[in-house]
Amino acid sequence: MKTSRRIKRMSRNKGKIPKMNLTSLMDVFTILVFFLLVNSGQSEIMEAPKQVTLPESVVESKPRETVVIHISPEEVVVQGESVMSMADVAASRGRSLEPIQQRLAALKGTVIGRSTQVVAASQEVTVLADKSIPFDVIERVLSTCTGEGYTRISLAVTQKVSETTES
Repeated sequence: MKTSRRIKRMSRNKGKIPKMNLTSLMDVFTILVFFLLVNSGQSEIMEAPKQVTLPESVVESKPRETVVIHISPEEVVVQGESVMSMADVAASRGRSLEPIQQRLAALKGTVIGRSTQVVAASQEVTVLADKSIPFDVIERVLSTCTGEGYTRISLAVTQKVSETTES
C-alpha cells in the first residue's frame, strides 16, 4: 500500500520535540530588569539615624532628594559628615555656625554626577532634628542654611495617622 505525503511527513516529525522560542521570554525579562533598575533608586522613605528621635506630625508631601542635616543630642552631621559636636554648638556665639556653613559651601563646590547636581541646584535642605534639641540650636542651624543660600528648608518628622482617617 502506498503512503501519502502527509503520512510520511507526520511519521518523520512524530518523535521530535518542538523547539522552544526563548526570544520573547528574554525580551520580557530584559524589560523587567530595566524597570526594576530604574525604579529601585527612587526611595520615598528617609531613614533617620538611630540616635535621632523625630517628632510626629501629619505629612502631606513626600520627601525630595535634598541636602540632609542630622541634629542629634551628640553632634551635627551634614550630608553624612560630622561637622561639630553639640558642645561646640553651645560654646559658639552668633547666629551662624561656621563649620556647618563651610560644609554647605563645600557641597556646592564639589558637584559630581547628575543626582548631586539636582541636590546642589535645588537650594533645599532637610533637617532631621531630635525632638529633645532646644529650638534655639535648630534656629541657629536654619539661620546658617539661609545664610549659605538654601532658601527652602524642610523639617523631617515621623508620619502619624491623620485624624481624618481615624474616624
